Formats: sequence, structure tokens, C-alpha cells
Amino acid sequence: MLIAGFPAGAWGTNCYLVAPAAGEECVIIDPGHQAAPGVEEAIRKHRLKPVAVVLTHGHIDHVASVVPVCGAHDVPAWIHPEDRYMMSDPEKAIGRTIGMPLMGELTVGEPDDVKELADGAKLALAGLELTVAHAPGHTKGSVTFGLPESADIPPVMFSGDLLFAGSIGRTDFPGGSMDDMLESLARVVLPLDDATVVLPGHNDYTTIGQERATNPYLRQVAAGHSAPGAPRRGM
Repeated sequence: MLIAGFPAGAWGTNCYLVAPAAGEECVIIDPGHQAAPGVEEAIRKHRLKPVAVVLTHGHIDHVASVVPVCGAHDVPAWIHPEDRYMMSDPEKAIGRTIGMPLMGELTVGEPDDVKELADGAKLALAGLELTVAHAPGHTKGSVTFGLPESADIPPVMFSGDLLFAGSIGRTDFPGGSMDDMLESLARVVLPLDDATVVLPGHNDYTTIGQERATNPYLRQVAAGHSAPGAPRRGM
């Protein structure tokens, strides 16, 4: 298994390229602001052939490079239908007035081929099987992508802005909900094995075991109590 990740753009959003091995087809996860050069560098370095872009949610820091990346490689983008509008209307998604400058001139809109994700779907892409879990809270259409354990890696969850090392995604943008976030943490995260590696949308990787032991939000959810106040983390 090959997982190549790098932080991109003004928000330091993690973009991942996932493939069975170097020299094979790959899936690109969350090509956000200014991610296209890093995507192309990883493709060249590992001799990869992209077959799809998949998106954990629709915020601009995760989707800003979808159009150029999909266009360069003639591949579809997958997104949950609740967040699809954000690709064309990013300002509405974060509560900005339409027409206000957003990080300068960004090319927004949908790529030519958009496919919609559904909870529980298993995407057979690039020789991989990605399991989709709908996880609203940060946005209405937030999802996670899971990879099963294999001979060379433990199970992996690409958590987007649902779960971070020591924190969770903020819930104060339009469509965010702390109640939904807590339900998603209980339903999507808590049942996972402690060995599951969490590759989040921002900052460093972690594991479910580490977060179960130390993350104040996950600890509160596991104990059946209300969580601390909404964090201002991620986007």
C-alpha cells in the first residue's frame, strides 16, 4: 500500500494520494487550496495514474483544486450530495457574503464528471476498496473513507474534519451541528479498532486508540456525556 500525503495551501489542508503500490493507479483525496502542484509532484515521484478524486466534504480548503486536478487527468470527483453545492458556491458554505474576495482569485465550480457518495458505499477504485461513512457535524455532507487492514498496514480512516489529533472539526459554519458531530463520533469513530490509523484533514496523523484515551471530545462521547464547547479547528 502507498499513501502519499502533504499539507497544501493557506489552510495547510492534507491531501492524500492512495494506491496499491508505486507505479499503479491511485485515488486523490481532498485536493484543496494550491494542492495541484503537490499532486503532480507525487504522481511523478511514485509513477501513479489517477482514476478518481474523492472528497471528505465540500469546504473550499478541501476542494479548491478539484477542477484543475480532475481536468488534468480526466477523472471524476466523488462528493456527498449534501455538500455538492459548495464546489460552485464556497462563500455560502462558510457564511461569507456572495462576491466578497475569498483568498484572491480561485477557480471554483464542478469538474465535468461528478459522482455522489452514499453512506455505507464501497468504492472499488484503483484496486482499492474505500468504505464511505456519512459523518455530518462539520458539514451536512461530511464523510470518512476507510481502508481495511492489509498485510502491510493496519486499518486506515481518512477522517477529513471529523476527527483530529486531540480535537474535532469546528461546528460553527453553516450546516455545522455539535449534536450531529457527537452522533457521528459515536456511530463512526467509537466502533473502530484502536489500531486504526487516522489520517485527518489537518495536522498530524493519530490512532483511534490514542484518541480514545486522550481526546476530550471522544472521551466525553464514550462516557455518554455532552462534549466540551465547539472547537475552532480545521475548516
